[in-house]
This record gives sequence, structure tokens and C-alpha cells, in this order.
Amino acid sequence: MPQEHIPAMVIDTQVVMDWLVFDEATVAGLVAAIERRDVRWLGTPAMKAELLHVLGRGIAASRQPNLDRIHAAFSEWCRAWPGVPPRVERLLCRDPDDQMFIDLAIDARCTWLISRDRAVLALSKRARAFGLEIVKPEIWIKFRTAGTPAP
Repeated sequence: MPQEHIPAMVIDTQVVMDWLVFDEATVAGLVAAIERRDVRWLGTPAMKAELLHVLGRGIAASRQPNLDRIHAAFSEWCRAWPGVPPRVERLLCRDPDDQMFIDLAIDARCTWLISRDRAVLALSKRARAFGLEIVKPEIWIKFRTAGTPAP
């Protein structure tokens, strides 16, 4: 299937950490879909930089994350979005650090934004007007496993 016909998604920092740092079983279905290339994971250099910044402090740093694994995953699975997406003024997140995920998802016409962040999830109903579903990974996996499109 041509790349442009594969549904695209943005994954926020916490979900990427669940995958690449904490090896959370709750995201295994999402990871499998990415690795099978059933979906396209889109990201920006700023998103990767934020992840690396977060990994340098707190509980993530104490886990001594495998930076080689993280860089390899971004190289292999994340399609870098060119440029900086414009701000979506009609869909502003109360946490400015999370706005980049929303802006990219809208600019790239993604099908999903996968997040656990309350500030991002709070925008889920309004995001539907843009054709974007914002869901937790568990919800996305539940719908995909059932063979129906995620909400």
C-alpha cells in the first residue's frame, strides 16, 4: 500500500516513553501496528528533543534509558515531518508544551493523536471537527483489536 494511504498518527512523549523506556505491555498493540507499518508515526525534531530532555530527569533518568534504542526507533519508525506546523489557534492546549503534538496532527491530517496527557485528551471532542481522534493507547488498541476503526 502506498505510504500516503496508510493512516497517520502522532504519539505524545509519555506514550513513546511507555514504549521505548518502560516497555509497557499496554502499548504493545500500538507498537506492533507501527512496526508492521499498518500506521505511520509522524514526529518532528522538537518532539524528539523534548523526549530526550524528559529522559534526562526524574524517573525516566533513573531507568537509565537506552538512548541508542530511542534514536534507532525514531530513525526506523518515525517519519519526520518537514518544517514546523502552524499553530492551530482554534484548538489550543492548556499546556503549551503539548501544543506541538496537536499542531502536527492537524497539519499532517492525522487520523489519531495517541496520548495519556489530560490536557491533550481534554481536546478530544473539539478535535473531531478537524477529523482528528485523540485517544489513549488502550482505547486505540481496543478498537483495532475488535477490527473496527478507533473512535
